[in-house]
Amino acid sequence: MPTAPQTTEELYQALQANDERPYGRTRTVTAEELVDAAEQFEEPVPLIHALLELQEAYTYGSEPRKSPVVFARLLNLFDEQPDLFDERLRYMLFWRFKWVSNALRQLPEIPLTGLRQWLTEMRERYEKAGLGLQPYYGEAYQLAAHTGEDTTLAYELWAARTRTRFSDCEACEICRRACHHLTAGDDEQALAVWEPVLAGKESCQEEPARSVSYALLPLLRTGRVERARELHLAGYRGCRRNPSMAGEVGRHLEFCALTGNEARGLELLAENRNLFDEVDSPLEQLDFLTGVEVLLQRVESLGHGELPAAGHPGRTWTVAGLRAEVRTRADDLAARFDTRNGTTTVTDRRRARLDRAPLLDALELTLRTRSLDDVAPAAPAPRAAEAVPESLPELILRARALDEKGHPDTRACWTRLRTLVAAPDYAHPDEPAVGPLVLLRADLLSDEASQAGEKDDHAEAAALHEEAAALYEDAGEPGHAAVERGTALLAEAERAEGTEAKAAVLTDAHATMVRLHENTTGLPPYQEARLLRLRATMLGMRLQWTRSEEHIAPVFAELDLLHTFATRHDVAGQISGGLLLRATTHALAGDLPAALAEIDALLERLRSQGPDWHLPRTLGLRGRLQLGLQDAQAAYTDFAEALRLSGQWQGDTIDPSRLLADLAEACMHLGRPDEALRHLTRAAEADLRRDRRFDAFCTYSNAARLSLDLGRVEDCIALLDSVLAEPDVAAGELDDRLTAQLRLTRARALRAGEDLKAATAEFAALAAESADWDDDPGSHAMIAAETAVLLGESGEFDRAREAADQAIAAHRLAPRHEPLSNSLRELACLQAQQQGPDGLPAALAYLADAGRIADEAREAEDGAPGEPGSRGPSLDTALAYEYGRVNAYGRAYEDALAALEKARTLLGEPGPQDDWAAQWAECVRLTGVVEGLYLQRTAPALTRLDAAVSHLSALGHEEETAPLTALAARLRDEE
Repeated sequence: MPTAPQTTEELYQALQANDERPYGRTRTVTAEELVDAAEQFEEPVPLIHALLELQEAYTYGSEPRKSPVVFARLLNLFDEQPDLFDERLRYMLFWRFKWVSNALRQLPEIPLTGLRQWLTEMRERYEKAGLGLQPYYGEAYQLAAHTGEDTTLAYELWAARTRTRFSDCEACEICRRACHHLTAGDDEQALAVWEPVLAGKESCQEEPARSVSYALLPLLRTGRVERARELHLAGYRGCRRNPSMAGEVGRHLEFCALTGNEARGLELLAENRNLFDEVDSPLEQLDFLTGVEVLLQRVESLGHGELPAAGHPGRTWTVAGLRAEVRTRADDLAARFDTRNGTTTVTDRRRARLDRAPLLDALELTLRTRSLDDVAPAAPAPRAAEAVPESLPELILRARALDEKGHPDTRACWTRLRTLVAAPDYAHPDEPAVGPLVLLRADLLSDEASQAGEKDDHAEAAALHEEAAALYEDAGEPGHAAVERGTALLAEAERAEGTEAKAAVLTDAHATMVRLHENTTGLPPYQEARLLRLRATMLGMRLQWTRSEEHIAPVFAELDLLHTFATRHDVAGQISGGLLLRATTHALAGDLPAALAEIDALLERLRSQGPDWHLPRTLGLRGRLQLGLQDAQAAYTDFAEALRLSGQWQGDTIDPSRLLADLAEACMHLGRPDEALRHLTRAAEADLRRDRRFDAFCTYSNAARLSLDLGRVEDCIALLDSVLAEPDVAAGELDDRLTAQLRLTRARALRAGEDLKAATAEFAALAAESADWDDDPGSHAMIAAETAVLLGESGEFDRAREAADQAIAAHRLAPRHEPLSNSLRELACLQAQQQGPDGLPAALAYLADAGRIADEAREAEDGAPGEPGSRGPSLDTALAYEYGRVNAYGRAYEDALAALEKARTLLGEPGPQDDWAAQWAECVRLTGVVEGLYLQRTAPALTRLDAAVSHLSALGHEEETAPLTALAARLRDEE
């Protein structure tokens, strides 16, 4: 706290500000400082308020040892000067007897006699104050449930009593009753009791997060798997990283362990690493550690004990090492509680959790379903690759033979050779067939260059290909050198930006490639075919960028040369590669039927003559052509078959992520968005395995937006939480704009999930960051506008105005007419609705800004406001309608009526096919409300409504007439 409060007013302001902070060390330390400040004042009431705030911070900050000490001070003040406690303070004091009871129960060093003495004190105080004893019996039951003694009797004494104003909230008592049935082994009864909380009908600060954590396993045991999945996603978000809910986090970890989601469990454990240090409650710590141990025990039993795990800070841990540490600490805590209680209940319950067998082999909890192999990927083995020779000379020769064919197993050989050559004791074979070491180093560099190109690192690829070419020259292999230099030219061309620059570079690269080809003699057929393929590829890429008709024929000319040469020398891989490029060229030229015919002929050839590994890529192109021809089902079939065949081959020759993304697109065309979502997340994981992280996160971003569009809010949040927790993302190493997009989608999902506080905080942070995006003011305008609306929903209209002004300023640099106008109109309605006449001037100022934007849009002729005399919704129409709504909220009814009349005129009466009939009907309805109800001009309002109902009915818009008919009936009833 920068400066201690100097007056009681400043103290109360500081207490209020601290109350708005989340529970944790910052809030607790500030509360301690405020108690010190309050003690300087002669008046004791401020000290009471400060002590109450401090006890709350200790209680919800998981520091049970300190909470009773603070309460003792409050109780002494009450005993000495009861008149200081008004009704509210007195209520808070007696309520917190339960907090102390709960705190003492969590401390094994407090003897059982001490716990019972406190309960006796609570009972006597309640009786003396004339308060009902149901809260006392509730605490007595919780002690009995903790020790395991006389539980049934204690439950009946509590549950049968009538609730009082000092009873715990309905949600907390429901959880307690449900847990009683759960302990008795009655899952169905427990879930029936829990239903109001799980359904969101009862809640509090800790609920439903606490109940959800207990209900997860009963839901699984009773077959309610999908509901368990949904509640896990929503419930975990309510307790993560919260020291006072460490036990709940532990139960979510246990749920992951028992449903085949061990990898997610480790991810959540890493996210909650703070709980190892920040939980001061031994009972809460035991609950958390037991859940951790269930997870680690499961991971170790699956053979992954050496995986890294997030544990106690200060050192690195493996799963096995952390499990041993956790087991020791948890066993000790359980033994201490049982010694205090004189029973074995705590240890028995802990053992029961550890002995549970998995309830499901696999449950897809999130869109990002990962296995333990994904955490520590093993070498893939989709099909038995041709055996890698043990003999070094045979391995080198085998790698070159496979490379000559373009075989997918080539990569495995080069990888093995790279490891051998890097060894300090490597001795190169002295055999003529193998060639010198410099030749092998050139081969390995060429493979490295290819891998860099696959990751779109074109600068690195070009440099490595040039280096490899130099080594091939040194080794006396001019043909190889020419191929490497040609490939380097192609990689350099990929780096050019802009259509004209790209076309110019590719034209020059092709000319250079032709000269290089002509000047290189003595080429074996496979190398000459590669050079011809490079020449055709360069021109094909130029056509892809320019789509110029004059660039079509040169591509076909090169392809004819390639096909003639490859056919004469039976270079099978280049024959099919050329035919694939020919089909692509037809497609780029706009002749999809011809492209499809070429692909069909190629597929027939590949199935009869090979090479088989070209089938997946060819089927993938056929699927994309089918999408272009609007045959989504045929495309889906091709993509699915391509993906199936791609799994039969080793190496990175076939890219599954592209096929999965294509499958997702086909699913969207077929109206199967949920399946599309699964394919998108699988595509992202495939990119991660290939270390194409940027592409992976782009795909995750698309998947998150789709899940949000589908209303799968918790899935969206869980996916983005997982992605944003990736080490490189969290460390700021990912592209900042992509990270911002991920966070923006998450903020929108939080808003959709009605977590307004978290959404507003994220939007505000993004708005502050995007203000520095000088190269992208349009994005800042959008983010600032959304931030302003959220602040308005929260009633923070001063901050909302600031954010809106930022959006308007950015809009001037990069216009965003329609979305900004929408936000300004929404802000106007929010302010008028929440503040009534007092907020009307500010609301009208927002509408004036929106009007200026509508004028700009009209001048820009971007089509957003509609041409003069056009029918249907426009920015002008929407603006007039909002003037009506805002003035109605501000009780300026005549102005509201005039605005609504204008909106109806601009909108025009809808026809049979017009899709704005509902908007027109709503405009009529609101006009009727203002005219008939507020201005009490019933007759003209009814005339208007009846005419609108007749018009809509005649056009077949029956659904739109219902609210108008209802309003007309109400007006007639009130006449």
